[in-house]
Amino acid sequence: MNTTHSLPKGVWALGFVSLFMDMSSELVHSLLPVFMTTVLGASKITIGLVEGVAEAAAAAARVFSGAISDRLRRRKALVVIGYGLSALTKPVFPLATSIGWVFGARFTDRIGKGIRGAPRDALVADIVPPRQRGAAYGLRQALDSVGAFLGPLLALIFMAWFSNDIKAVLWVAVVPAFLAVLVLVAGVSEPPSVEIPGRDRSPLTFRSVLNLPGRYWLVVSLGAVFTLARFSEAFLLLRAQDLGLALGYIPAILIVMNVVFSSVAYPAGRAADHLSPRTLFLTGLGVLIIADGVLAAATIPWMVFPGAALWGLHMALTQGLLSKLVSDAAPAGLRGTAFGIFHLVSGVALLLASAIAGALWTLLGPQATFLAGAGFALLAAAGLIVIRPRGA
Repeated sequence: MNTTHSLPKGVWALGFVSLFMDMSSELVHSLLPVFMTTVLGASKITIGLVEGVAEAAAAAARVFSGAISDRLRRRKALVVIGYGLSALTKPVFPLATSIGWVFGARFTDRIGKGIRGAPRDALVADIVPPRQRGAAYGLRQALDSVGAFLGPLLALIFMAWFSNDIKAVLWVAVVPAFLAVLVLVAGVSEPPSVEIPGRDRSPLTFRSVLNLPGRYWLVVSLGAVFTLARFSEAFLLLRAQDLGLALGYIPAILIVMNVVFSSVAYPAGRAADHLSPRTLFLTGLGVLIIADGVLAAATIPWMVFPGAALWGLHMALTQGLLSKLVSDAAPAGLRGTAFGIFHLVSGVALLLASAIAGALWTLLGPQATFLAGAGFALLAAAGLIVIRPRGA
C-alpha cells in the first residue's frame, strides 16, 4: 500500500508552497468581506461581484497558462510567475483606501492564481504515476488546507493582539506569501517526463480542444455544476457577522472549515484512487445540501460552525477527486490545456454563483442564498442518479 512517504519530494514541496500561500491568502480572505463592509462601506452585491469577477479572471488566465505550459513543456517558470504575482499584491490590501484598491489587488492576486493553477496541477500529474494521482492531489490539497486554517488562526490571534485593527493584521499576510515563492524556487524541479516531443507540442487551438475526449468534458460539466452549488466562502463569514458573531472571532469560521478540509482531503484522495467517483460525488453533494440547510436555518452565531465544518467536508470529498479525474482523462500533451479549460468553466460558474448569492442575500435575505445553494446541489445529485455516466 502506498503512503504519503512514497510520494515524490516535488509533490511535498508544491504542497508546502500551497500551505504558505494559502496561509497568506486566507488570512486576508477571512477579514476581507468584513473589511469591505465595515471599513470601506461595500454592499453584499459588490462583495459578490468582486469575488466572482476575481475568480473568473483567475479561471481565464489558467487556460492560457496551461496551454503555454503544454507548448513549452516547462511548467515551473509559469508557476513561479503566478505565485510571485500573488505575493506582490499582499501589501496592497492593508494600504487600500477604497473598494477600487481592494478590487484591483484581488483581481491581480487571482490572475496570479490563474497563471500558476493549471501548470501546477499538470506538474503534479507529470511527477507521479497514475496510480498515485488521487493521493498526490489529496496531499497537496490537504497541505493547502492546513495553510487555509492557519491563516484565519493567525488572523484571530493578531486581531486580538492589535485590538481589531484589520489593516494592521493584513500586513502579517505578506511574510508567508514571499516564503511560498522561496520554497517553490528552491524545492521544486522540472521533471524530465514533461518533455514529450513531436505532434503534441501545439498551442491552444479549436482543433486541440476537440481532441479532448468526451470523458474529459463530463468532468468539466460536473465541475461547473458543483461550482454553481458552492458560491464563495465569503458568504460563510458574512453569515456569521449577520448572526452577531464578534468581529474578532469571524476568522474562526474558516479555521473550522479548513481543519475539516485538511483532515479529510488526503484520505479522500486515496479513496479516489480506489472507489467509484460517482459515489464520492453523491456523498459530497449530500454533505453540501446538509451544510446549506444548517446555514439557512441558523439563528445564533454558534450554528455557523457546524455548517462551516460540513462545507469543509464537502470540499475535501470533491476537489481532489475532480483534479484526479481531469488528469486521468486528458492526454499528456494537452494536460495543462485541459486543466486550464476546466478551471475557466468552473470560474465562470463561480462568477454566476457568487453574483446570484449576493443578489439573493440583498433582495431576500441570507436564508435564500443558502437554500438556493442547496437547490443547485440537489439538482446536481438528481442528475447524477438519473444519468448514471459510464465509468462513474
